Amino acid sequence: MTYPAKSRPSAFTLVEIMIVVAIISILATIAVPGFMRARKRSQATMVKNDLRLIDGAVAQYAMETNKMSGATVFVDDWLDYIKEDSNLYDAMDVFGNDYGDQTVDAIPYVPAKTWDMLSDVADTTFWEPFLREPTAGPPAPPHKTKKRRPRRGG
Repeated sequence: MTYPAKSRPSAFTLVEIMIVVAIISILATIAVPGFMRARKRSQATMVKNDLRLIDGAVAQYAMETNKMSGATVFVDDWLDYIKEDSNLYDAMDVFGNDYGDQTVDAIPYVPAKTWDMLSDVADTTFWEPFLREPTAGPPAPPHKTKKRRPRRGG
């Protein structure tokens, strides 16, 4: 007399599932800090590129309006030289810190809070030629952008 062979069920055992979950959690533990560091580094690069754009916008404004070196350029004035659909058009960085008014022939500052938030991934040499915003005295109130006026010539 022959008995039919016992077929093994095609399901995973609890131990096998627990091993897979443990391996995935170990890989996630290794990968997440690297991902977060890369994300912060890309945010720092975005801020640095914003500062380059601001520097160019202030220079263009100064040339077109005959502003002298050391003159203050208000946010609404240098924003006229920034694309309207760009992230910089609200005059804030990726963390919502205000870039504020600028000075002709002066390099824009990295907002102090932004510098501090990114200090673990972006040291002083990364930010060159830009410097940390001075923080002496009480903090300046955030810039309130007035209603945008239509652009000149179109």
